[in-house]
Amino acid sequence: MTSKAASYSDAGVDYETLDAGKRMAIQSALATSGLLAARGGRAVDESRGEPAFVFELDGRVFAFVVEGLGTKSLIARQMLERHGVNRFADIAYDTVAAILNDLSCVGALPLVANAYFATGASEWYAQSERSSALLEGWQRACTDAGCTWGGGESPSLSGLVSEQDIELAGAAVGAVPQGHDAILGELLEPGDEIVLVASSGLHANGASLARLVADRLPAGYTTKLPSGRTLGDALLDPSIMYVKLVEALIERSLEISYLSHVTGHGLLKLMRPRKELTYRIHALPPVPEALELLGREAGLDAAAAYRTFNMGVGYAVYCRAGTGAAVVELARELRLDALVAGAVEEGPRQVLLEPLGVRYGGGEFELSAGGDSRSG
Repeated sequence: MTSKAASYSDAGVDYETLDAGKRMAIQSALATSGLLAARGGRAVDESRGEPAFVFELDGRVFAFVVEGLGTKSLIARQMLERHGVNRFADIAYDTVAAILNDLSCVGALPLVANAYFATGASEWYAQSERSSALLEGWQRACTDAGCTWGGGESPSLSGLVSEQDIELAGAAVGAVPQGHDAILGELLEPGDEIVLVASSGLHANGASLARLVADRLPAGYTTKLPSGRTLGDALLDPSIMYVKLVEALIERSLEISYLSHVTGHGLLKLMRPRKELTYRIHALPPVPEALELLGREAGLDAAAAYRTFNMGVGYAVYCRAGTGAAVVELARELRLDALVAGAVEEGPRQVLLEPLGVRYGGGEFELSAGGDSRSG
């Protein structure tokens, strides 16, 4: 274990402050909702604070989201500089997955995604292999999601972004399939089953703490994991894209009452719905080896680890009782690991992770404006 326990605040991330600011933003945003009527639309204010904003226009239901990768691009840059490993395609894929996984949480399928690549100097693009990999990864992610890459913005922000780094973010608009409603949790009820779908590892949050831990390890990113892989290699595994899973759930008309993308706040995200309900988890997926090492070396107990990292859970599907097995089967058809992990119960807003003896109370997690408090 490292000589001193590490926390997200040590890495410069304070979720309490972030969420307070985002709640203030929600209030300001609500004041503009009525303006959509002038264009023939309607803001679905019930979606405020969900992973994507929902609105109606000409009889169709659409969703819009803006999201970023956080600091995972720093790991990619460090791996390239220190070890000659180019993983910029993977972090581009990661960014698109972060955006579109959020969009799909409200039952919308992506139509168009735009990129935001901000550098500290235009010379960043002079390394053609790095910049080419970035474009390849973004295109591949859009292709996997069945989504058009519409364009984007690539500002050079001297003095704001380091000359050696790039900030990756983007926006997307999607549509809820005709004949279906947006998924906003109003149908969630006691007895619903909770299916947890596996992550591939770090995904798009927790990178700040991961970098802090890696800097404290004698071998840094070359620290060997039990599988023989290095820590740096595992940390750059791209996020899983869950869009096809959501599309298949909708196509097969399975009764889905809520969807949660497990990113910032870890498994606190399981109580993202507004309703006063208890989310009891009786089984958890295996923890990816990189996340197990990070939790151990950061000195995190189980409660802290599972509210910081995803710990092997990338997505949660809430469905009617007796439907969970069909959701798991469908996920496995798409080569995704999943399990019926728990159920929704009457009770206070809380998450109970029974295998760990961990309880998260409702006061520990509040909805934030425009989606996730993802800091990486």
